[in-house]
Order: sequence, then structure tokens, then C-alpha cells
Amino acid sequence: MRVSVIILLLLATRLVNGQSLSTTIRLNQVGFYPNAAKVAVIVHDAGASAASGKFQLMTPDQKKVVFTGTLSGPKQNQISGKTSQFADFSAFKQKGTYVVAVPGLGHSYPVEIRPDVHRAAAIGALKGFYYQRTSTDLPARYAGKWARPAGHPDTRVLIHPSAVSPGRSAGTVISSPRGWYDAGDYNKYIVNSGITVGTLLSLYEDFPAYAKSFDTNIPETGNAVPDLLDEVLWNLRWMLTMQDPADGGVYHKLTNPSFDGMVMPDKATKDRYVIQKSITATLDFAAVLAQASRVFKQYNKALPGLSDSCRTAAVKAWKWAEQNPNAVYRQNEMNTQFDPDVVTGSYEDRDASDEWVWAALELYVTTKDDAYYTAAKLKSDEKLSLPSWNQVRLLGYYTLARFANELTPLGKQGSESVKKQLLAFADDLIQGTDQQAYGTVMGKSARDYIWGSSSVAANQGIALIQAYNLTKDNRYLRFALTNLDYLLGRNATGYSLLTGFGAKPIMNPHHRPSVADGITEPVPGLLSGGPNGNAPKQDKCPGYTATSADEMLLDDSCSYASNEIAINWNAPLVYLATAIEALQTKL
Repeated sequence: MRVSVIILLLLATRLVNGQSLSTTIRLNQVGFYPNAAKVAVIVHDAGASAASGKFQLMTPDQKKVVFTGTLSGPKQNQISGKTSQFADFSAFKQKGTYVVAVPGLGHSYPVEIRPDVHRAAAIGALKGFYYQRTSTDLPARYAGKWARPAGHPDTRVLIHPSAVSPGRSAGTVISSPRGWYDAGDYNKYIVNSGITVGTLLSLYEDFPAYAKSFDTNIPETGNAVPDLLDEVLWNLRWMLTMQDPADGGVYHKLTNPSFDGMVMPDKATKDRYVIQKSITATLDFAAVLAQASRVFKQYNKALPGLSDSCRTAAVKAWKWAEQNPNAVYRQNEMNTQFDPDVVTGSYEDRDASDEWVWAALELYVTTKDDAYYTAAKLKSDEKLSLPSWNQVRLLGYYTLARFANELTPLGKQGSESVKKQLLAFADDLIQGTDQQAYGTVMGKSARDYIWGSSSVAANQGIALIQAYNLTKDNRYLRFALTNLDYLLGRNATGYSLLTGFGAKPIMNPHHRPSVADGITEPVPGLLSGGPNGNAPKQDKCPGYTATSADEMLLDDSCSYASNEIAINWNAPLVYLATAIEALQTKL
């Protein structure tokens, strides 16, 4: 398999009608479905002339033209000022591997046309979570050349002075193993785990049959639980240890006082602490554990008692939140009161109103107790925002719409309003997409290119999948696919943003194991944060040459503002790629 891929790449660099590889031809580097849209974008510098009117689809050996099409007229990129043209070969449906060639310009990377073309990428992105596991060896049988010894057993974790409670004085030792490393660093954060696990559990609830078909080659593969849920369990069991059994409050994070250097996990041996309980961590925990109770209820035989334990933990967390609504995490203020100072990711969120909504709706759907629905205080005119670690309201809305037919009369009435809001939100996302320089939902505004912009693209896709699930309108599904195309190469950077996938994938993410392991290729299946218009100011990494937000990506491990990886970015990609695979026949 590896040999054939190398041969294809070598063939692709040969001349096509006297022309060479052109990186200005941008397309999904993984491939296309036979019956779905297939578009390559040709990018021209500002002021440059458009290419000639024709393009060709050719076999990789450049000996046969299989399709000829006409390039679109030029479209201007409102962010960079550059122009682009579309090479649309959607009408060509024959399976195989091909290159897109433009006379006078060159040819693209080779791409496949076949059913299930994104299955490996979807599984690879899920397998990315296995590589983020703490407290366990990653043997070669499962991790390949990225095998490594266990790091951070977290069986000796200290209570930080900010986290003191009756029965747990400062310096008390607790055990809090498992979980995923949050991002490029080695710490574990409840807030970010919340949206991550919630997204993966939502994937299971929306596409259970397809999710059960995934084999990611992890130690649990072949047991009575799908690999998607086995992976979720690795982090969920850690989350359960972060709840104070005495009162139900949840610690904000488990961390070193400061970030580790660029070393392997087993070489990072500083003391670790659980830090202050917070309202946002506790509500995120309540939401996720309520959702987990629903999902794992059908696996009571394989996991006896887990569903009930999750429900109990969620209710207990909610009660703590009701008693401590002002327990906001403020790291700098905390550091003026307690030692040691903590300077790792703060995940501070001064407004917990969205966390209240998410937790209330998950508990309502799980328990059918109208009191939780009432506590959500839904507003029909609420402006919706994409999910992010500090904005989780939409996750609750997805759940309410998903289970509309199973709700009490009070919830059914509210779900109709929520459905209208979700569809209006999706319609706004797709408006004007056909006129955009890359023809993707992502990138209509420079505001899309924030820290972790890849998750913006993936979460836009999820919002459209939710709209499709509600209406069965294929329009939403087709637009969702444009954002998967974006993440895998049809973008202003020219990179496939998923490590290990595509002809030009990210190679140097800000990710400690990928930097420290001595292996040329980074750990596969990890999604780069992506272009960030403010990255040069935020990480001050030398080497940025781009001048527009949609190109502001540096494939360098020092660029944590544009090229770090994070679990809350990987999760929506897993959802989007898996959903597209499950629904490919509807495209």
C-alpha cells in the first residue's frame, strides 16, 4: 500500500503536457465521492490574469484525459484580494485516481474518486484521541512507530490550596488517572473535555449504526462496546475522578503549575494538582455525564452500573452548581491568594449562562424532569453561536431537537422553536457560499479565522448536518461537504490540516510528542488549529509571511496560535467526517 502511494506521488510530480505540479490548484487531497460535488480551486495572485477556459482530469501517468471541463469565471477573495476559479468535475463519476490539469499552469496532487473515500480520515481522526491518552503505554501493536511508554499515571495528584474542601486539605493526595492530554501540552481540563466528549457522544446519538462499524485498532477493539465509546470512556472515567465526592463540585483542571518543555510524556514528571472547583467545569461535567447516562444505558450488560453512576454524578454536580453559581475561575486572582502559582491554560469564562442551558437540557432529556427544562430559560430570539469551549448553548439545542419526539409536552413545545432557530442559523451559514472564493461555507468573513479556526469549519459543518437531520434537505449536506473539502486542502493555505492525510499535510504541529519523539512524521490524525489572523501577535513565532487572515498559518511547532492541536478541534472533525461518510449516498 505504501509503495503504491509513493508511486502515485512520484507520477504526480511528472509533467502533464509539459507542465509540473502546481500548488495553486487547491482541492480535497483525500478525494471525492462518485456522485457528489467535485471541485478544485485555482488561486491567482491579486491582479494576475485568470487561466484559460479549459481544464482536464487525467490519469496519474498523464497518458489519458478522462474529462474536460470549463473553468468558472474569476471570483475575488474579499479577505486577501486574490482571485480564484473553479474547476468543477462533478459530472465525472468513474472510480479511480486522477489529477486536475490546467493548461499553462500545471496539475494538482493525485486524488481518488470512490465510495467511502473519507472513512480512513474519519477513523484516523478518532484514533488521534488514542495517541492523546495519559496514564498508559502506547504499544507498537496499536500505535505503530509512534509507540511510547506511559506518561502521567496521575495516581498521586495533590489538592491545590485553591481546591481545599472538608476532608481534602491542601496537599492531600488523590488518584485521577486516565483522560486525554488536552492539546499540545500535557494537562487535562474539564471545560475542554466537556465540549469534546459531548460532541463525540452526539455523533453516536445521531449515527449509532455507522459509529458501531468503526475499528480503530485500540486495545479495546473487539469488545462489546464500539471503539468510539471505548475512546470516550477513557476520558469519561477520568472526568468522574474530578468530582469531589463530598459535595459534587468539579475541579477546573488537573495540571502542572507551569507547562512542560518539549519532552516525551514519561519524561515530564513534575508534581500535578487539581485546581479550584468552578461553575463552568461543574456544569459542563453535569451536561456530559447526563448525556453519557443515556448513551451507556444500552450497554448495561458490558458496563454494569455505569449509566446510573453517570446520572447520579450529573445530578449531584447540578446541585452543587445551584449552590455555587458565582464560583467563576479567575486564574490571576487565584494566584494572588494561593501557591504555587498556576500558569497553564486557564479556560476562563466569566459568563456561565450557556453552560446552564446545556446542563439543564441534557439533564431534562435524560430524566424527563420538567424542572430542568424550565431552568434552561430558553429564548426564541436568542442569537446562536457555534459551539466552542466557552459557548456550549448550541449543544443543548441539538439535543432538544434530536429527541423532540420523546419529550414531555413542555419540552415538545419548546423544541419546535429550537428547530426553527437551528434552521435559520444553518440558512445564514450557507447564504452566499456559492460566491465565495473557495466555494466553502468556511471563510465568508475574516472573523472565521480565529485561534482554532479549523474547529469553526468543522462546527459549521455539524450545524448543517443537524439541519439536514431535521429536514432531509440535501442542500445542507452538500454545503457541509464543502467544509470537509476545506479542512482537507481546499483552502488558502494549501495544506491538508489533518496530520497524516493528504499529499501536503501539516508536518510540524505544536504537539509535544510529535516534536520530541524523533520521528519525521507527526502523530497522525490530529487537526491543526488552522489559519489565525492574530497568530503572529499571539505566539510571536518568527517566519510568518502571509498578510491575510485566511493564509495566516505557519507549519512550525513554535506556532501554537495557528498550528497547535486540541481535543476540542479533533472532535468536530470526527463528527463531520463520520456523518458525511454515513450520509454519502444522500449527497
